[in-house]
Amino acid sequence: MNNVRFGRLLGLLAIGGLMADSVSAQPPTTGPTPEVKPAAAPQPAPEAEPKPIPGVRPLQNMEYARPDGKPVKLDLYLPEKTEGTKPLPLVIWIHGGGWQGGSKEFCPALPLVREGFAVASVEYRLTDRAAFPAQIQDCKAAVRYLRAHAKEHNIDPERFGCWGASAGGHLVALLGVTCGNKECEGAELGNADQSSAVQCVCDWFGPTDFTEFKSPSADVAPMLVKLFGGPMSEKQELVKLASPALHVKKGAMTKCPPFLIVQGDEDPLVPWQQSQELADKLKEVGVDTELVIVKGGGHGTFGAQGPKENMRVREFFVKRLKGESGSAEPKKVDAKLG
Repeated sequence: MNNVRFGRLLGLLAIGGLMADSVSAQPPTTGPTPEVKPAAAPQPAPEAEPKPIPGVRPLQNMEYARPDGKPVKLDLYLPEKTEGTKPLPLVIWIHGGGWQGGSKEFCPALPLVREGFAVASVEYRLTDRAAFPAQIQDCKAAVRYLRAHAKEHNIDPERFGCWGASAGGHLVALLGVTCGNKECEGAELGNADQSSAVQCVCDWFGPTDFTEFKSPSADVAPMLVKLFGGPMSEKQELVKLASPALHVKKGAMTKCPPFLIVQGDEDPLVPWQQSQELADKLKEVGVDTELVIVKGGGHGTFGAQGPKENMRVREFFVKRLKGESGSAEPKKVDAKLG
């Protein structure tokens, strides 16, 4: 597909899924003390749902686990014609929404199907249903499910990438740095014989160190209370477990996949220093990491830089999962880890 056309298409699809996180994220223009107003439980607008793309075969609402007796599902998108082709690399999209909203129905990764990828869009338990670590356990269960069923869908189980924004960015970062962590694994959710490892991670403006959220705003604090099932001061072990940056230590983690981290320097919800901290720690332990701080970028809004950053994501997955653009082979991370 023409690169310019791809970038525009990905950007249009991203609007519905990412703008929901930032519609209310701009400071008020009046009043003595401007206060950030994050979107509360953003929900998709039906009229904004992306239209089907020709050449894409959707397999929707596949149940991948049943925690607490209730299903969690994912959508899998494949090229219409896969017979006789080599197994496809997979990109897993994990949505944002403050861990309390959002939907798998919005999938900015969908155009990658026409680039020769399989794409999965994953739902997970929101905080009105369960507190952390349910969210990361569900995501890991989805990875194991997709790996267990890779052969029947002509997917390469050794070429799994993941991409998420905001709360989804937080969860994909955790996927990348907690391979083998039993507390995050949720093996009881199924396919425990499979690995939850991913081979590359694209984190868009996800929080990485909750211990730095010393004084969350009156709007953000209830969101974090719901995530951790109580005040953060009383849930310090969970707060640390949920912080991707705190898992990155020399000698304390298994192999870690390459990272692409993208965030705006004017993000009113997640300080850009959160992305800087994670990138610095990853580099310190030798992980191939690219950090992009978008000048003037907000939370889910990159302005004129948007198409460029969309293309950067495409190029990241093409290089890491298909071995193109200067690399003879994709850089592999052992899929058996974890």
